Amino acid sequence: MNSLQTEQQDNILLVTIDSPGEKVNKLDKAMMDQFEEVLDELANNNSLRGAVIRSGKSNNFIAGADINMIRSCQSEEELRELSQRGGAILKRIQTSGKPIVAAIHGACMGGGTELALACHYRVLSDSSDTKIALPEVQLGLIPGMGGTQRLPRLIGIQQSLEYLLTGKNFYVRQAKRNGFADEVVYQHKLVDVARAFILNHQPGNGSENDNSKGLTDRVLEGTHLGRNIIFSQARKKTLARTQGNYPAPLALIECVKAGYQNGIEAGMRHESESFAHLGMTQESREMVNLFFAMNQAKSTPSDEKSRPVEHIGVLGAGLMGSGITQVSADAGFNVWMKDRDLPSAAKGRKAIARDIEKRVNKHIISPFERDQILSRIHATDQYDGFGRLDLIIEAVFEDQSLKQKLFAEVEEIVSPETIIASNTSSIPISQLTENAKHPERFVGMHYFSPVPKMPLLEIIRTDQTSDEAVATAVRAGRTQGKTVIVVNDGPGFYTTRAVSAYMNEALLLFEEGADVKEIDRSMKDFGFPVGPLTLLDEVGIDIGAHVASVLEGLFDERGGVTSKLSARLEEAGYLGRKNGKGFYLYPDDGKKTLNEEVFEFRNNGDTRVPTADEIHERLSLVMVNEAAWCLGDGILKTPADGDLGAILGLGFPPFTGGPFRYIDQEGGAAILKRLENLRETCGDRFTPAEVIREHDQSNRRFYPDE
Repeated sequence: MNSLQTEQQDNILLVTIDSPGEKVNKLDKAMMDQFEEVLDELANNNSLRGAVIRSGKSNNFIAGADINMIRSCQSEEELRELSQRGGAILKRIQTSGKPIVAAIHGACMGGGTELALACHYRVLSDSSDTKIALPEVQLGLIPGMGGTQRLPRLIGIQQSLEYLLTGKNFYVRQAKRNGFADEVVYQHKLVDVARAFILNHQPGNGSENDNSKGLTDRVLEGTHLGRNIIFSQARKKTLARTQGNYPAPLALIECVKAGYQNGIEAGMRHESESFAHLGMTQESREMVNLFFAMNQAKSTPSDEKSRPVEHIGVLGAGLMGSGITQVSADAGFNVWMKDRDLPSAAKGRKAIARDIEKRVNKHIISPFERDQILSRIHATDQYDGFGRLDLIIEAVFEDQSLKQKLFAEVEEIVSPETIIASNTSSIPISQLTENAKHPERFVGMHYFSPVPKMPLLEIIRTDQTSDEAVATAVRAGRTQGKTVIVVNDGPGFYTTRAVSAYMNEALLLFEEGADVKEIDRSMKDFGFPVGPLTLLDEVGIDIGAHVASVLEGLFDERGGVTSKLSARLEEAGYLGRKNGKGFYLYPDDGKKTLNEEVFEFRNNGDTRVPTADEIHERLSLVMVNEAAWCLGDGILKTPADGDLGAILGLGFPPFTGGPFRYIDQEGGAAILKRLENLRETCGDRFTPAEVIREHDQSNRRFYPDE
């Protein structure tokens, strides 16, 4: 079955991309073959004046290249051939003697963007559904069909590097401003405008679009010396951001540079070689694995037992409550956000409105869409209307008695079908529901801050939680755009338990004399976005102290040592960023600096100061080991859930694939030996999880089929 359908309209070939049986269009080998046939028809039919390429999907142009096609390649040679073949087809489009126009509505990603770049004209719909990106770097890859060459020549080197090195989206108004979009029109006028271009104009030649650049940019990018400055600065910033852990961004810079130094053909060859090499690296393989794990978590068919959700209640209008309300309203739910009084609830709604207004100012959504979202949010201090809600999510302070009080109030007024969830980050759901009349309807929904940006949702089920409650929470979370994992109940569940062991070890290292910056630098070098002490400041030292008290008993049973430092710091008034002082100082009008006052709180300053290697070893393995303990204890159902949770919720380095893939990479025997060494020098908290020992003894892997 063909992915490309063609019809002739007034001497113009209308090409409709519509992959059979798929929700989105993906560029695969079959589609490449069909594009060859279309280009032959266009070239050989003298009556045709040009072609318009559009999508038959409702909100998708092309989602990118088929990652399975890339994943199936077993050698650099296969990847190189794939890249060169795709590049040759796009070159035929660019050099066609007849104009070819891309009529784009919906997501245009990766290979779809490269296809659009090769066209002579690009017409975009004015919908907020339309977004453009070259996100290959997020898979440890680079564009492989000319994207590193055509985008800089169209919108400028500096602007293109911003998008290429991050993989982030740009939207319609940005596309018009930077020169990617030639015209922006109403969705149903796309083909008409594209046809008019073909009938009235000659195609462009893909040359640089200087109109999109300011004078300074044109001067800087127009000279060899200026371009070298740009590439040097880009490399410097990239190394600072990635710590050199990701080879793709640096390779990408070199591809763009090669194209400007030696010409576009040389740049294309360099791109193809780099694409092939990167595709066989461990970093890319693990990031591709992560991509598939995320897709599987999002696309697994919903349980038939899930109940439909239209109306949601959120208890609490603070940072978490307002964040949950925002993503719910964004997803189309009607939300009742309740707080203790109306001013508090109104304050939460105003915070949401400010955040949404930023998206309007960036032309990501329209003022009309903003008003639609806000109309779905009802700020209140009463329970009026809660009786007809489908799902209620509690998001108040980590106070067990307060949460139980709210649960008791809610149970009295909701319908028997209403699911009730807690956003607690550490308190076992079974403890919160010990006095509940219907504990089967209760579930944990652990969001991460800031809720609109963090992709993970950890759903917690108890022994009494019904399948309906879990399935309904999963369905609601996916609708909110979250990647969902389901774990079993216990202190700290999975993510908080794993990160608590990690931050506790950082506190112990500090008490032994390790430098604050060295502790943080060690884990940033390993690939975490921030170090553990910076993370503790961001979360709140008071929250860290509370979580430590919840998990202390669990860790002590295994011979752990729980630092009391966070509790002592909290008592002395050091809360972290929230009050401007923690391990660092956060002045209102300045850059954060080290807070030397915290050195006074060390207990063990006379012991041997840990080396940089010891800091890295202890911090990296304590989280890996705790993840394995969670699997062995039945908190986690699968290693894949553990890897997703650690990467998306805790910042575990994506290029490693997560704690369990990291064990597979290093080898169970090697991890076991390293943990045993730490156990001898640091104590029983490094006792290896039994599942690691079992995998070593049986020479098994957590992912045996790979």
